[in-house]
Amino acid sequence: MLVRCLYASRIAKAQPAAVLRAILEESRKNNVKNGITGMLIATKDSFIQVLEGGRMQVCQTYNHIAQDKRHSDVTILSFEEIPQRSFEGWSMGEVTVGQINPSILLKHSPTLQIDPFAMSGASVLALLSELVASGTVICGNATRAKR
Repeated sequence: MLVRCLYASRIAKAQPAAVLRAILEESRKNNVKNGITGMLIATKDSFIQVLEGGRMQVCQTYNHIAQDKRHSDVTILSFEEIPQRSFEGWSMGEVTVGQINPSILLKHSPTLQIDPFAMSGASVLALLSELVASGTVICGNATRAKR
């Protein structure tokens, strides 16, 4: 059974870019091993991440993240059973906030700032799906599946 978990968290304290890179690399490595796919957006003060995979693997990954001291206020925005993955091309895709087209952002968010705590889970998921469709997702060192 496949599930999707969409969560947001506040960045516990200012993280240098190298720490954020390390989080992404660690996620990519562990996610491949555990059959998890998804993507991550890091804003100046929060993370938004979607995880897809088997129920047990997604729950274990989420619980690990919820205990990570680099996160605070970890909040599930959506958790659902899914018939297929929507983010299957990435062990952990990444979106650089500054590269998001403002019109896409305004379509799903009340302002030009991404605040997942002020958005519905459905709006955040729609934003992520549109970012995938627009080619805004960065693969990093992960292998992106051919579509």
